[in-house]
Amino acid sequence: MSNRKIPITRLEKFFGSEDFGLEQNMGREWLEGDMHFTVVLYKVESLEDGIQFLPPVEFKGYVTIDTPENQNYSNANLSQLEPGNLKVGVYQDALDELNIDIDYGDYLGYYETEDRVRYYSVVNDGRVVSDNKHTYGGYKPFYRSIIAAPVNDGEFRGI
Repeated sequence: MSNRKIPITRLEKFFGSEDFGLEQNMGREWLEGDMHFTVVLYKVESLEDGIQFLPPVEFKGYVTIDTPENQNYSNANLSQLEPGNLKVGVYQDALDELNIDIDYGDYLGYYETEDRVRYYSVVNDGRVVSDNKHTYGGYKPFYRSIIAAPVNDGEFRGI
C-alpha cells in the first residue's frame, strides 16, 4: 500500500456563467428553431373599473396537451368530454427578451390546426422556487412550466 497522497480536485458546485449560457443557448436553439411551437399570450391587467388586455405577444415554448377527460355531472347521466390542460415549457430568458411575464389568470392561445385556436387560462404560472428541474442545482432558475386550463368558447375569444 502506497502512502502517496492523491490530490483532491476542488469541485465547483454550479456551472460557470459560460457553461450555463451554452446549455441555455443549445436548449433554446432546439426549442425555438426546431420545434416551432408558438403560443400567444393575452396578458390580463386588473384596473379599478374592470380588466384590460394588453396587446397579444407570441412566444416559443414546448407544448403538450393532456388527454381529454370524460366528466360526469352530479348523479345524472350527463357527461362531457373536456379538453385537457395545456402545458407550456418556456425559457425565462425568452420571456425576458420579449419583456413579458405570464401570471395566473392570463390567457394563452394555441393553434390546434391552421384555422382553429383554443384558448386557455393560466392556472399555474410556473414560478420557480428551487426545484432541480427548473434550476441548475436549485440555484439559478432558467425554465418555467406553465399549466393552463381550457376555457369555454364564451369566456374568451382572443383580441
